[in-house]
Amino acid sequence: MSDRPTITPTENGPFRVDGAEAITNMADGQATELKRTTFLCRCGASGNKPFCDGSHVRVGFSGEVTPDRQPDRLDGYTSTDGRITIHDNRSLCAHAGRCTDHLATVFRLGTEPWIDADAATAEQIATVIDQCPSGALSYTVDGALHRDWGGTPSLGFAPGGPYVISGGVELVDVDLPQGGTDDHCTLCRCGASDNKPFCSGKHWYVDFDGNGPAGSSGADDGS
Repeated sequence: MSDRPTITPTENGPFRVDGAEAITNMADGQATELKRTTFLCRCGASGNKPFCDGSHVRVGFSGEVTPDRQPDRLDGYTSTDGRITIHDNRSLCAHAGRCTDHLATVFRLGTEPWIDADAATAEQIATVIDQCPSGALSYTVDGALHRDWGGTPSLGFAPGGPYVISGGVELVDVDLPQGGTDDHCTLCRCGASDNKPFCSGKHWYVDFDGNGPAGSSGADDGS
């Protein structure tokens, strides 16, 4: 039995969360204490977000991945001097924009290949990748793989966006994509991801309202 919090995607229903102490609204930093077992909405339709109110039954939510999703593939981009290799799995990307906003010379929107590992120092690249919330990006420097952050497990939700996990949880009955980690990841809560249970950035396109009231601890039966 893990001593870490666990998150289990129920079949065509909410995330069951066991052992997490609180969930934080990342818009204002307000934390809501959780009971031992909590059910979090992942269909996007709950009137009590981020908690489940049973709306997944009403809307016919499916927790299956979309057949035409981004392929589960880990790509590598190595600098000419061989010091750093950037690892990237597009199927995990939540499109938070930390990489393209902060180091556009390396992470180049609309350009192929979209990553240029020679356009900044290894230290600059590492600093930016260490901000990637989804785990889509990781790196190897001087032969050492840097993928996990460590720290205290925490659970939050982005305004209009996914659940954001850091510090390590146990994802139950979930196959991690190549290069992925449960040390930090983003989980879909809009219901439209192509790569459930992970976020694929679809909340940007479905006009997801992620700011429903959070008036309870969410410890209902999830049905």
